[in-house]
Amino acid sequence: MQRLWVIAGFLLAVGLLSTAVWSYGYRQALSQLSQKAEADLELAADRLSTQMQVYQELAVLMANHPTLQELSTPEQELAARLMLLDVADKTAAINMIYLDQTGRVLASAKPMGPRNMAEHPAFKRALQGAMGSAHGVEPDSGNRTYSYAAPSFGPTGQVDGALMVVADVQDVEQTWRGSTEAVFFVDNDGVVFISNRSDLLFWSRAEGQRGLTPPDGSPIDFATSWVDGHELWSLNWGRYLPQRALHLTLDLPVIDMTAEVLVDVAPARRLAGLQAAAVAAICLAFGALLFLATERRRTLTEANAVLEGRVAKRTRDLTTANTALRREVAERQEAEAALKKAQAELVQAGKLSALGQMSAGISHELNQPLMAIQQFADNGAAYMERGQGEKAGKNLGRISEMAARMARIIKNLRAFARNESEPMGKVDLVQVIQSAIELTEPRLREERVTLNWWPSSHPVNAWGGEVRLAQVFVNLINNAIDAMDGQADKRISIQINSGDRLVVLIRDTGPGIEDPDKLFEPFYTTKSVGSSEGLGLGLSISYGLVQSFGGNIRGANAEGGAVFSVELEHFAEGKVA
Repeated sequence: MQRLWVIAGFLLAVGLLSTAVWSYGYRQALSQLSQKAEADLELAADRLSTQMQVYQELAVLMANHPTLQELSTPEQELAARLMLLDVADKTAAINMIYLDQTGRVLASAKPMGPRNMAEHPAFKRALQGAMGSAHGVEPDSGNRTYSYAAPSFGPTGQVDGALMVVADVQDVEQTWRGSTEAVFFVDNDGVVFISNRSDLLFWSRAEGQRGLTPPDGSPIDFATSWVDGHELWSLNWGRYLPQRALHLTLDLPVIDMTAEVLVDVAPARRLAGLQAAAVAAICLAFGALLFLATERRRTLTEANAVLEGRVAKRTRDLTTANTALRREVAERQEAEAALKKAQAELVQAGKLSALGQMSAGISHELNQPLMAIQQFADNGAAYMERGQGEKAGKNLGRISEMAARMARIIKNLRAFARNESEPMGKVDLVQVIQSAIELTEPRLREERVTLNWWPSSHPVNAWGGEVRLAQVFVNLINNAIDAMDGQADKRISIQINSGDRLVVLIRDTGPGIEDPDKLFEPFYTTKSVGSSEGLGLGLSISYGLVQSFGGNIRGANAEGGAVFSVELEHFAEGKVA
């Protein structure tokens, strides 16, 4: 409800402001219109006065013409008449008349009815020695005329007669009839005698009257008002006259008339209306923008309050969820730590399982050098007693070789079996595969497996961990040996391919992979349940180790067996684990 009162008050203020602007604009436009109307009225009055002055000066110039001085004979009268006719034709005068002192017509350009004009007002004034003028309507033709009478002086200065020039007012009007403003000239009797609007001719104004009355005296619509010193007429006098007009007057004593003009004020009203409409439109537009801004602010305030409530509720929910999430993160971190510990234990268990499988062969590998060392030591002692130092030295050299072999086997076992983390870095892939082969060599020999391995003559550097990578290849070689159990033809080939990535291919001649999709799943095995040969974790552990190096391991069936590919990244300087 309050908003409706505010809107109503604003609209009322806009209406009052528009009214004030209209009034001010209308007054300003009337002032400008009045200035223009004054200029147009002066121009029309000057034009009429100038045209009538031509006939006035013509009368003065021709009054003492020599041809008019001697009119005693018919020939002289004819000559005077022809001269007057010639001048009248050239000046467009209706008639030119020469009169004597009694008003008798002595000569005229054109024939005329009355031969005596002693009572003519213009002639009476001329007899007094001054320029006489008069206007009227010819009874025969009904034409409006304006007459000038100039005195003709004799040799002694007395008035001998007068020359009268009669002009057609209608010919004068033709030059400015139909202009935009309605201009009319009122004589001393209050009658409209000259006008560019023929509808106003012979309208009259009584003494003290502001408007005009038609010739027939019928009533007409008329009202007058004043706006800021300007007289305005409200009238309904025909379609060629404005309904609301600015009225101005100008006295013309030269022709004994008053010039008046009626200027339509509709353009001024339209201009004021446009100004008021523009102000109203601007105010309404500003008000609409202000209203929209206020409504938007109010809506935003309400929405902000709702949003703050939702945010507060959401904050409480998030706080609760965050607390639960922290607790869950802590639990998952504990589970991840336990998983890593279990994974490390599984890796170590895998190592120990592999060592268990290789223990018999390793024992044989260590026992054989020990027995050889004992034999070479006994032989060396015998050679020393006999004084055969050279042969004793050879036996000692063989003992040194056997000890070095045993040290290498023990070193590989220690490195393979230790349970400690190692940083990733540059690893010689050839050396890692060679170590895995040395660890599995006793079993390869025991199972009568032929190993085809073509080591590179130069290092092949990969990204990874040496011990964990060796465990991967040990597991793959042991699995290949297990897969070929019971076969006569047992062959394993190992090959390194270098491209965008390093790829180690391990092929066997076993029966192939039974289910490649489950190959790397934990506890997946094709061995009999309860056997001592493994729990199915070897390939799963190997898969995790290779993934930790940023590589990949795949298994697939090939012609005549299975093939495992281990993809590793090349070592690059500056790489950080």
